Amino acid sequence: GELTLASQLKAPVRSITLFDRAYFSADFLVSWQSQAEESHWLMRAKDNLRYEVIHHNAAHDFQIKMPVSARAKKINPSLGDYWEARLIEVEYAGKIRCYITSLTDSKVYPFKDLAMLYIQRWEIEMCYREIKSDLQDARILRSKQPDLVYQELWGVFIAYNILRRQMRFIAEHAKVSPLRISFHVASMSIINILRHTPLESAGNLPKHLAQLFEQSKIFVLPEKRQRQCPRVVKIKAQKYPRKCQSIS
Repeated sequence: GELTLASQLKAPVRSITLFDRAYFSADFLVSWQSQAEESHWLMRAKDNLRYEVIHHNAAHDFQIKMPVSARAKKINPSLGDYWEARLIEVEYAGKIRCYITSLTDSKVYPFKDLAMLYIQRWEIEMCYREIKSDLQDARILRSKQPDLVYQELWGVFIAYNILRRQMRFIAEHAKVSPLRISFHVASMSIINILRHTPLESAGNLPKHLAQLFEQSKIFVLPEKRQRQCPRVVKIKAQKYPRKCQSIS
């Protein structure tokens, strides 16, 4: 399972790792934050989270303790009966969202900043889509041997970061956030420059990139709009009539 594989990872020093709710486990999270110096975690709280408030940091900011399950204590007897964390509540898009974290210092880490950090997690998911859909063109990796798979992945990651770095320069020229730059349009323009520049002198590359920055406005996306209508499930059209069950 994913939790078993995640337990083999090494927590970075002085970092905060964002986890999905599927990784909620006292044994896993306590071990994670004790692996390295200042290695913290943040995740959405489960709807049925059982906890007891120990201390109120603010109106929507609490220090809590949670019971350790019998299964977790069997796996790791050193856990004890309870483990502690911080619970924060924020309103976003008309809904109250709850998060738990190992960052217990409310003065150093304001709860609204932590909540917005988790919301930005979805930007990472967008990066994965850009790599798979734009750079890879929805193709799977070509390599068959493990070493070559690693080599191909590193090549994709390096190329993606080079493109993102140039997009940051474009955003600075346009005086907008890098998140407002269209990856699809910008990547195509930059790749075309790299594809045709070898036919010329290598010294012309900065000139071509400078011309690209002058056109920075064409890469800017409009600001995100607030959703006006709630999400609904679209009923798929059927060519057959619905079966009506008789009610006795």
